[in-house]
Amino acid sequence: MNCANCNAELKDGAKFCSKCGTPTTVACVSCGNALTADDKFCSECGTPVAESAATPARPTPVPDRPEERRIISVMFIDLVGFTPLTEARDSEEVRGLLTRYFDRARETVDRYGGTIDKFIGDAVMAVWGADTAHEDDAERA
Repeated sequence: MNCANCNAELKDGAKFCSKCGTPTTVACVSCGNALTADDKFCSECGTPVAESAATPARPTPVPDRPEERRIISVMFIDLVGFTPLTEARDSEEVRGLLTRYFDRARETVDRYGGTIDKFIGDAVMAVWGADTAHEDDAERA
């Protein structure tokens, strides 16, 4: 059997091409089960292989460094009564209000060494200790 990517001959039982690293199996789009070339349906969930033919199996990621356990502090900031406030205002006015709020939240979190993880509607999620840990991350938050 030859590699679908570089056409190099594959060794029996090889999971990856030794020339280009391409996976030799295809994964089921529904459940991720490895499929062989002669499968017409996934043996795990029954999905037709034609739907999975273009999806190569994902290799297990190899960490480039050992895993590290970190204690982080997470802070959620939420505007109380935001929904009733927005119902009585123009959408452009609400956007301006949110922009100022998000800017102020970003400035404050940055000042104390945190990182904004995401904005969710009128909420802000910030973390301390995820990128760089400090002994006083909880106090900073």
